[in-house]
Amino acid sequence: MEIDFLQYQVRNGDTLTSIASRLGMTSEELKLFHNSHCPKMDKVWFENLNDVKRIYVPTDFKTETQKEQKRKDILPAQLSDAFFAKTYTVQETFESTFQSPVSIHYTIQLDLQKNKNTDQYVVSYIQKDFKSGGNEPDDKVSGLSIACMKSIMPLEFILDEQGRIKGLTDHKKITDTFTRQRKELEAFYIGEIAQNYMDSFERSISNEAFLLRQFQSTLLFQALFPQTDWFRRKIKWTEHFYFIQNSFPVACEINTEQKNEEEDSVLTILNGKITEKCTSQEIMRGIRLKESAAIPASGNIVLEYTTHTKNKNLLQAKASVLLSHEEVLIHQHHIIITQG
Repeated sequence: MEIDFLQYQVRNGDTLTSIASRLGMTSEELKLFHNSHCPKMDKVWFENLNDVKRIYVPTDFKTETQKEQKRKDILPAQLSDAFFAKTYTVQETFESTFQSPVSIHYTIQLDLQKNKNTDQYVVSYIQKDFKSGGNEPDDKVSGLSIACMKSIMPLEFILDEQGRIKGLTDHKKITDTFTRQRKELEAFYIGEIAQNYMDSFERSISNEAFLLRQFQSTLLFQALFPQTDWFRRKIKWTEHFYFIQNSFPVACEINTEQKNEEEDSVLTILNGKITEKCTSQEIMRGIRLKESAAIPASGNIVLEYTTHTKNKNLLQAKASVLLSHEEVLIHQHHIIITQG
């Protein structure tokens, strides 16, 4: 057991204040520390230390200011080249009242570089190695969907210094790439259904705002690209999150806490609950109604980030969204993003 205190021999003229000042404490802090460590009969209640022989003093006392500075020192302050690892494995699970749980696994590769001319970051993003239930998808529709997305990789997104996605670096490059790759896809995926799917995919990526929102509204991107000021917040605040992809962002009240259980890592937890007056049907359909919500949606989002205390590297991110209607859970989505 580690001992974090010593017994100080009281000398003539010593007071709580004089001893505390030499330790960088207030007299009240010293009194509370002593009384929490000493036997019951040796507790101190007054400034005067007459007849008091020993005072229990801390070996490594830190003021609230010092504690706060230490907390800030181990947390990310802003985006840096070292924040992301090159590779993460991802596990996503979807559950609802009406369907059986679905679990998928895949790998993502990231390359973050800072543009010295604009002070913005560009992240190159690749998603690959999809598996469902431990196996690669073997149906044509899933295969075509993955092939279309793979054909436009890598995607490049612009991030600001707080980690917010601001846009795509070159939207035209994406559409031109798919136009070239489509000929190869059509040679393998034939038939009217495949043609219709590729037409739909081409239309969706041609709309830059829609394409960007498709990624930003995923739980993956909301968890993978946190705003770095989240890590240092101590009071409640309002943040908007997508509970369903391609729906609309919903206002949530957020609380945050840190747990420094491991010597070289710190866990930051964000707990949010819906505060906006909209219904679960609106969220699921992605359409806001003009009438006020008769039964407001009930939902929670939890984001957990494990970061390295020295290089501020993102080691792991977890996220969960839970959406209920009249206290019945109707939608769950969980994701685990792990380095390596």
